[in-house]
Amino acid sequence: MGGDFLKMRNIGKDRIGGDEMVAPGRPPQGRARKAPGSVRIIAGRFRGSRLPVPDLPGLRPTSDRVRETLFNWLQHDLPEARVLDLFAGSGALGFEAASRGASRVLMVERAPELAAALRASAERLQARSVEVRCADALDPATLGAGECFDGAFIDPPFAAGLWQPAIARILPHLAPRAWLYLESARGVEPVLPAEWSLHREGRTREVRHALYRRGA
Repeated sequence: MGGDFLKMRNIGKDRIGGDEMVAPGRPPQGRARKAPGSVRIIAGRFRGSRLPVPDLPGLRPTSDRVRETLFNWLQHDLPEARVLDLFAGSGALGFEAASRGASRVLMVERAPELAAALRASAERLQARSVEVRCADALDPATLGAGECFDGAFIDPPFAAGLWQPAIARILPHLAPRAWLYLESARGVEPVLPAEWSLHREGRTREVRHALYRRGA
């Protein structure tokens, strides 16, 4: 979320956090977009604060429009919540949750340089509820056996097809009445077990964003 790019599971696309990076020499899917340089925290304690977004090809933070919609859906769920941001990338989702009162936000980020940037932002904002874990989101050792969360964000690289393994990885760590946010390419709808219900859904030209609830 310069230097050598990180390869993940031979997918032909470089992976940095919750955002996407197209491999050198490979045309991007869909319309190319330039990284914005920074993203703004929309509301809460850190309202108006900027998070840096590296100027790298294809880096894709969740847009302001989608984030505003999502956090309107979650406005009553975030105070004192324990939140997991599984592919943290730029940190736009995790820091927004912390800003709006989450008691704990665990950001998982595989790229060391982005994990360091997330830690620097947490220190600058004095976001004491934020923990950054530099690790592979799908590694069974990344989450401890006793860790439990009230909600989670899953926004993996679209071309990698990681929604189903990511969902399977974190479901044992979600509370009985948890919520789960999934962001995917517009035509992709990941499948969840029967106890999960679609609560809210939206689409932009390129993205499907959906909020699910367990036991709803």
